[in-house]
Order: sequence, then C-alpha cells, then structure tokens
Amino acid sequence: MSTLSQDPSSAIETIVVPRTSDLGGFEVRRALPSIQKRTVGPFVFLDQMGPALLAAGHGIDVRPHPHIGLSTVTYLYEGGILHRDSAGHVQTILPGEVNWMTAGRGIVHSERSPAESRAHEQRITGLQAWVALPREHEETDPGFVHYGRDAQAVAEGEGVRAQIIAGSLFGQTSSVRTLSPLFFGDIQMEAGARVQLPAEYEERAAYVTSGAVEIEGQVHEAGRLVVFAPGRPVELKAHGATRVALLGGEPLDGPRHVWWNFVSSNPDRIAQAREDWMRDRFAQTVPGDETEFIPAPELKRS
Repeated sequence: MSTLSQDPSSAIETIVVPRTSDLGGFEVRRALPSIQKRTVGPFVFLDQMGPALLAAGHGIDVRPHPHIGLSTVTYLYEGGILHRDSAGHVQTILPGEVNWMTAGRGIVHSERSPAESRAHEQRITGLQAWVALPREHEETDPGFVHYGRDAQAVAEGEGVRAQIIAGSLFGQTSSVRTLSPLFFGDIQMEAGARVQLPAEYEERAAYVTSGAVEIEGQVHEAGRLVVFAPGRPVELKAHGATRVALLGGEPLDGPRHVWWNFVSSNPDRIAQAREDWMRDRFAQTVPGDETEFIPAPELKRS
C-alpha cells in the first residue's frame, strides 16, 4: 500500500507501507517495488528480513536461483547468512558487513543459515536490496565481493552513527565498488537525535527499520518507506532509539523490467533468461549446494 503527499510544499513524495509475507515463521517486508513507487534511484527492490527468532535446528534456506541485470546487496543487523554462488564464491556475512554480488549476464546463488548458527536459537534481521545495472553493464561478467565491517566508512554526530554501506553520504564514501551514482546508509540514532539528508541526489528515501522518525511534524514508525521529493533537504528526528536505512541516487537510464529474479531494460532478455534457466543453459551449479531444481514461474506477457 502507498500514500501520496497532497501538499506540493512537502518534502515527502510518497509513503510506502510494505507488503508482508510469512515464509514459515520468517517475516519479510517488501518496500520496493510497490504499486506507486517502482524505483528509488537505481534501487529496484528492497526487502526487510525479520526480525525473527529461529529455533535451534532451523534456519534460512534460500535454494540456488538465478539472477541477471542487477547487483544484490545483503546487509544484516543480526544473525548470519552463508552465500554460495555458481562462480565458486563462498562467504558468511555477519552484521555490519556487505555482500555485493553482480549478476550481469547471469549467476546462480544460494543463501542459507550457517551450520554453526543452526546449533542454537538465533535472531536474524537485515536488508536485501537489488540495484539495477546501467544498460551498458547489464551483460557484464558476474562477480562477488565481500566487504568487512572494518572497511566501511562511518560518519558520526551528536547521537548519530552512520555506516555508509555503498556510495557517498554525509561527506564519506564507501569502499564498495558501484557502477552508478547512489547512496545506501545504515543510520543509528539516539532519542531526539537529528539527521539532515541533503538534496545532492535527485531520488532519495528513508526506510525505518526500528523505532520511529519525525519528518515535517509527522511520525513514521518502523516498516515505512518514506520517499522524498527532489531538490529539498530533509530533517529526520528520532523518536526513541531508531534505525533508518537511507538510500537513493540518480534516476535510472531508462525503465527496468523486474520479473521473478531477473532485471533488464529489455523484456525479451528476461524471456530469454527464463528459457535459459528452464533449459539448463545457465551456469546452474552452485558448488557445495547441489539441490533440487527450482522451476521459473510462467512468464505472462501483456
């Protein structure tokens, strides 16, 4: 569900209330894409995972599946996830670290709770975003890079700590290599703290992961994506201890089609990717994670 601001002088363009899905006791909130807001800068997808408490012997099991035309960004607040992909990368991500996988012309990966985490009760909370690749890079070679917590840029102020997950924000630049102008930040705020989000990027949004923020006198609780109008600085004030993800960038270089796990500027390319997956023409195998095949859903064209 989305609501549009009716005040032309407001810095708020849209407020998105994410769709919520229960994946067997594990809740996922999808903020992007929504009906009224498909993208924010190059971000075409944003999920909040959890918060969830997984019993001993249980875990996350996202089986091997394909991607094209995007970079996936995984960032955790709690817990751990083991990434494996068809290019041979194996990496456990922990809170504050960044897994950045570039699908390009095609990659297959899985995401599971590490074996050591399943031995005991565990909490899991985090974000996963998809960044559409510029058209000139949509068919680039697939790749994966892990960035440890110590490698990330941090900006701090009175009652505020901001980790720059990717791109540039608050005068700091992340070590994460990106292919388009963007920003993605994890902002932790004490009660009453304030953050000024500059208008240096045309498209900007704030996703409230915990607590609440006040913007222009209106309070926005956890699980809201607040999309801002261009050209105006925005002040966010924390109501209690609050955590917010700030994201955005320059507009995409044309529309993007998002279907299943595929993103492309060309709908025919998505149809081809589906055909390749179903006919075993992808790099299907994920070393160390050979499981049953997941068929793609039917592709219906309008």
